Amino acid sequence: MSAQPLLKTEYISPEEYIEMEIASDVKHQYFDGEVFAMAGAPARHNIIAGNIHGDTRFQLRGSPCVPFGSDQRVKVQESGLRTYPDVSIACEPHFENQKELDLLNPLVIFEILSPGTAAYDRGEKFRHYRQIPSLREYILVEQDRPHIEQFIRQDNGGWLLFEYDGLEAEFRLSSVQCLLRAGEIYERIAFEENPSTSMVSHEELQP
Repeated sequence: MSAQPLLKTEYISPEEYIEMEIASDVKHQYFDGEVFAMAGAPARHNIIAGNIHGDTRFQLRGSPCVPFGSDQRVKVQESGLRTYPDVSIACEPHFENQKELDLLNPLVIFEILSPGTAAYDRGEKFRHYRQIPSLREYILVEQDRPHIEQFIRQDNGGWLLFEYDGLEAEFRLSSVQCLLRAGEIYERIAFEENPSTSMVSHEELQP
C-alpha cells in the first residue's frame, strides 16, 4: 500500500500518533513527526497477501512463530518508523507495550509491490527495515507478473538476493520452517503470460 503525507505540518509526537491511530478507521505510517495515510490496495494485492498469510499460518501451526497480516504495525526502534507490512512473521513476538500495537522483533517481512510503492519498498523502506536486529528475510512480491525477490541477511550484515520467476518456482524461508510455492502465492491471480521458472543469485548488499 502507498503512503501519502497528511496536510498537517506541525510535529506530531509518537504518543499523539498512537492516540490518533487508535481512533482512526484509516491506517497511517509514522516517521520523524510526520503521519502518512496508507492508501487502499487493489483486490489482487489483497489476494496475494492473504495467500501468503494463510500458507505460512498453516505451515507454522504448533510452532512459536506467528504470521501477522497488514493490520499488525511494526516499529523500527532504531529509526522510529512505524508502518504496516503486508505480512510479517515473528517467533515469540515482542511488542512495545501490553496493548500489543507495535511488533518489535519480526523475523520475516513481506511487501507486495505496486507501481507506486516499488521504489520505496526496495529503497528507503528497506533501509529502515535493515535496522531491525531480528529481521532475517525481506520478501518482495510483484503483482503484475510472477516474480519474487528474497533478501536474506548474512553473518557479515550484508543481504543476499535471490530472484524467482514463474508459477513453478519455489523457495524456503531460511529463518522459519516454511516452503513457499509461487503457484500458491499467486493462486486466483491471472497473468497475461506465464514465464518459465528461473532463479538468480546476486551479489550481497553490504550493510
